[in-house]
Amino acid sequence: MDRAQKEQVVEELGQIFESSGVVVVAHYAGLTVAQMQDLRGRLRAVGGSVRVAKNKLAKIALEGKPASAMGDLLTGMTVFAYSDDPVAAAKVAEDYAKTTEKFVILGGAMGEMILDPAGVKAVAALPSREELIASIVGCIGAPASNIAGAIGAPASNIAGILSTLEEREAA
Repeated sequence: MDRAQKEQVVEELGQIFESSGVVVVAHYAGLTVAQMQDLRGRLRAVGGSVRVAKNKLAKIALEGKPASAMGDLLTGMTVFAYSDDPVAAAKVAEDYAKTTEKFVILGGAMGEMILDPAGVKAVAALPSREELIASIVGCIGAPASNIAGAIGAPASNIAGILSTLEEREAA
């Protein structure tokens, strides 16, 4: 890798560290190519991505960034799982670590906050953006549904009474 390629990698990593909602750092020593492709696919499905880079270049990219303290996690063979959604990459990484013992989460970062493995686990337990949106929509829609039911209830009661009266007259 020549100097220009290294500079490009440092720039890409800098953008990842600045713009991602969450970055998870993990050891991946011993993972097969198929397992790594599986991880990439899972992250891609939730809008995230995986990046493998030399620790030295990652540390250079972290200089001056909000998550610069994450440089202490960069030892050995590390991989970055990241996403714009602050929960998605953490969820996928946590699930993947449960099924693959060679994938070990070291920590991560959410903006300026540095996460240890327990912090990544806590973030993974949070609801995703889509789940939060669905919950909010449900809360917004519930009162309207209740109002519609309350407005329609007297009309259905009157209709029931009228049909009962018609049946009595017919009999």
